[in-house]
Amino acid sequence: MREEPVKILYITQEINPYIKETEIADICRQFPQFTQEKGCEIRTFMPCFGHINERRNQLHEVQRLSGLNIIIDDNDHPLIIKVATIQATRMQVYFIDNEDYFHRNGIAKDSEGNFFDDNDERGIFYVRSVLETIKKLRWTPDIIHINGWISALAPLYLKTSYASDPFFANSKIIYSVYGENFECPMREGFDERALYNDIEPNDVEILKGETLSTDMLNKIAINFSDAVIVATDSISADLEAHIKAKGIPCLPYAEDNLPEKYWELFCEVYPELKEGEKED
Repeated sequence: MREEPVKILYITQEINPYIKETEIADICRQFPQFTQEKGCEIRTFMPCFGHINERRNQLHEVQRLSGLNIIIDDNDHPLIIKVATIQATRMQVYFIDNEDYFHRNGIAKDSEGNFFDDNDERGIFYVRSVLETIKKLRWTPDIIHINGWISALAPLYLKTSYASDPFFANSKIIYSVYGENFECPMREGFDERALYNDIEPNDVEILKGETLSTDMLNKIAINFSDAVIVATDSISADLEAHIKAKGIPCLPYAEDNLPEKYWELFCEVYPELKEGEKED
């Protein structure tokens, strides 16, 4: 019988109430709470987008975790960590902040509908910042659940750059595919900017090109994941075929009883989860 609680890390793009009325925000509000109530120890991260009202949501900086620099393309980018608590559930949320990448309104686009031209770097910065913060917390996740395009490079880094790191070496990675669907112009060199310790050029071959698409990001995430959840009612035939070819456990789209169905997949991927489950 496992004595310690199973630790689950949620790397997500949006969480209700900080971002509202999206597939990702709702699921990433409900399911972490569900697992916390099951007796799991959780950590939840999202970007500190500029349109989040920090005063109303009572965000405050965690100085002992802030101050790290993330180097991308030979440039230093300072990392600020903030935290808030969803009072109704006592669920704590960590926010990744950086003035250059997140002090603007919008997630992928500006108010006029134009894609941000640095979305590639924003994703790299966000994912690496989360992983470095987890190391600073000295917290070892058993399961890592990844949600949203800005988080999609996390499986790549976890299975390459951080594969031998004792904080992540045994973590099981579950990736959720959502109904985000865009193609936007991409600056040359995304594949080179994504390179980091132990990542080989062929690992990021798919990132070469003139456009950045959600299918491209989903594919690279699935390539390095242990299981996948289809969290939307419609995905491209190409992506569906990619999931099937990968041959990993997959939870197809379901409208009802999502926390329970997600839990079943999590238990399949990490059987010890069932051992530590609290009785309802």
